[in-house]
Amino acid sequence: MKNCLCNRAIFDGVVPDADVRAHILVCGGTGCTSGNSKKIVEELKAALIETGLDKEVKLIMTGCFGLCAKGPIVVVYPEGSFYQHVKPEDAREIVFEHIKGGKPVERLLHSEKDADGAHKAINETSFYKSQKRVVLRNCGLIDPENIDEYLARDGYKAYEKVLTTMSQLEVIDEIKRSGLRGRGGGGFPTGTKWEFAHNSVSDTKYVVCNADEGDPGAFMDRSVLEGDPHSVIEAMMIAGYAIGAEKGYIYVRAEYPIAVHRLEVAIGQAREYGILGDNAMGLGKKFDIELRLGAGAFVCGEETALLQSTEGKRGEPRQRPPFPAVKGLFGKPTLINNVETYGNITQIILNGAEWFASMGTEKSKGTKVFALGGKINNTGLVEIPMGTTLRTIIEEIGGGVPHGKKFKAAQTGGPSGGCIPASLIDTKIDYDNLIAIGSMMGSGGLIVMDEDNCMVDIAKFFLEFTVDESCGKCTPCRIGNKRLYEMLDKVTKGIAEMEDLDKMEELCYYIKENSLCGLGQTAPNPVLSTLRYFRDEYVAHVRDKKCPAGVCKALVSYKIVEEKCIGCGLCKRNCPVNAISGEIKQKHTIDPAKCIKCGACIARCPKGAIEK
Repeated sequence: MKNCLCNRAIFDGVVPDADVRAHILVCGGTGCTSGNSKKIVEELKAALIETGLDKEVKLIMTGCFGLCAKGPIVVVYPEGSFYQHVKPEDAREIVFEHIKGGKPVERLLHSEKDADGAHKAINETSFYKSQKRVVLRNCGLIDPENIDEYLARDGYKAYEKVLTTMSQLEVIDEIKRSGLRGRGGGGFPTGTKWEFAHNSVSDTKYVVCNADEGDPGAFMDRSVLEGDPHSVIEAMMIAGYAIGAEKGYIYVRAEYPIAVHRLEVAIGQAREYGILGDNAMGLGKKFDIELRLGAGAFVCGEETALLQSTEGKRGEPRQRPPFPAVKGLFGKPTLINNVETYGNITQIILNGAEWFASMGTEKSKGTKVFALGGKINNTGLVEIPMGTTLRTIIEEIGGGVPHGKKFKAAQTGGPSGGCIPASLIDTKIDYDNLIAIGSMMGSGGLIVMDEDNCMVDIAKFFLEFTVDESCGKCTPCRIGNKRLYEMLDKVTKGIAEMEDLDKMEELCYYIKENSLCGLGQTAPNPVLSTLRYFRDEYVAHVRDKKCPAGVCKALVSYKIVEEKCIGCGLCKRNCPVNAISGEIKQKHTIDPAKCIKCGACIARCPKGAIEK
């Protein structure tokens, strides 16, 4: 543990240990790994050996730093120098120029500068300064495959505290008083759920972690597991003590190979250290954890379907009640929370319920992690206090919409959520505010859209996903959403009637009220929210046979403006279906019967002579 980044707040500007002159941290999350960050580590290591600095510099592959748009990321402490878009061939320059020569590599530094013209340290950049990292406190700071580094960051002290100083009911009361609500979607009070499981009488109980993150564009849970797996393990141990369980299961998607590997390493190390097992931490309690790999079914994010799948059965929801706290895994009382919910537990125990409740809003305490994506400059993972406005997330943390485009809407909650229009950009993000405007928190996906997005097409995209992922068990979801999708398809093709809009809305409410599980009950949300805030776009598709954003191909046509055409022939040569005719230095024309509306001609025209 000697060379760990001990007891430092993330991105604080780490002061190295006495025998280490610098720390080089390299992002090892999925995004940066796909950008060859493992090779960057190899090259950095080779350069450190070549310069003889390998004993003086600590090189660590961490989890996700959060700012995925700038990856692969390398950060050098104690300065906090923030290198972006690093390539393996840049490694030697960083070591020779910065580590050995003391001069940062200017061309690789993050572009933000302070008033004096100096590059800002990582914690001072606009992306990070408005964040409050609780769940992500260790991500991007520690080596997730080294248990000593987690221990050096107060790891497993919360579990030791509850076993030595707190009763089961005191632990549950602490979680209740913190105001923590489940971060998996519905926002049910976590302490109350723990209390239900505690009060259920049984010889066997289970603790389950829902890591089946299936929302398009969501990667919050994956990043926590990749960057800080022990925090989830410790939280599950605390939950096990609180409800009287000795066994836990983590249900994680098989599509997350890095997360799975690091969980396997973390569980193995915890067993080796005597933290997991028959005598956990030598304190007389038994607790162990197993992994279960999911096959990628979106419906298995619903807790009863997940439990079915964990048992090896087909992942289908079941009727509730009884709830899992009464009859769950293998018919026994089961506590199930998602990764982010567990990520808050140790900090509540160590810092107290009042500390956690001091963040956020009256009914939504603490912080929320979002996967920020879509039409935004700073795509990545962000953690903000509840009550932060959507404007702050998009304009300050997210860096605004690219290419000077206008912000149009934000979609929260994945396929189960709704679209928030630009007119509500000052909405404070919490559970109740989002529900009030027709959206929901969901697990934390936040997709930004600009003026080039068609909101009818967006609703159709999410509904198509839900239709494909429906388990088919109940008729309202299996058939109702299919019919709803067909009606949306008619709108995008310009063959719907005005009365179809009212029929769609009526069908949405029927599906919501009669579906068996949360997947079906929330599936119509994207349609309802876009009908509510962007009805003019639906009307344009139906009445005017036009797609205002120019997205729906059936309602789009291309033409060449004769006055602008110079007869260069570039459009003709790049048309994949030979739909353009004309001789060199003469005006060209497009045959609408052949045109597939791919946009290749617009992209190649040097004079902007082609209109859509």
